[in-house]
Amino acid sequence: MQRDAEATKQRLIAAGRAEFAAYGLNGARVDRIAAAAQCNKAQIYHYFKNKSGLFEAVWNGLVEHIIANLPRNAEDLPEVAAHLSDIYAAYPEFPRLITWQRMERDETINEQGVEDVRNRSAAIAAAQAKGVVSTRFEARVLLTLVIHIAMLWEAANPEVLAVVDINDREERREIVRRVTAALVN
Repeated sequence: MQRDAEATKQRLIAAGRAEFAAYGLNGARVDRIAAAAQCNKAQIYHYFKNKSGLFEAVWNGLVEHIIANLPRNAEDLPEVAAHLSDIYAAYPEFPRLITWQRMERDETINEQGVEDVRNRSAAIAAAQAKGVVSTRFEARVLLTLVIHIAMLWEAANPEVLAVVDINDREERREIVRRVTAALVN
């Protein structure tokens, strides 16, 4: 029985991730989430209390995924940025969810994410102190820039992408890597 409950929760989180990426928290509908998860909408309330609780579970899962899969090598930030770019390309809903989180739930902060940013910033500061990474920007600002460079292709508007006209994933990855290298070297 416990296994079925966990499977139901995971289906709800997956369906919620797709719904929230498409419509945000305010535009998402529990009826659509329940239908996509092939369960009763009462289960959303049972497991997550409300739609906002499900969004929080989706958000926490996104943060945990990025933390677990992003390399920690502060001395090779170009590769870290390229890898984060790969994550965003593999999970195109992530950049959308990040945007919705910022617009609709900016006051809700994932403490694990905050701690990870602090740790990564400290590692960058250490690399800067060793002379391996440029000191043009304070470590925490540099990390912020690297994160946003990694989201370049997913955040650009369609008009810019139409003019740039680079659709090859490897070429996009290499541009993220080169731009980050220019920033940190």
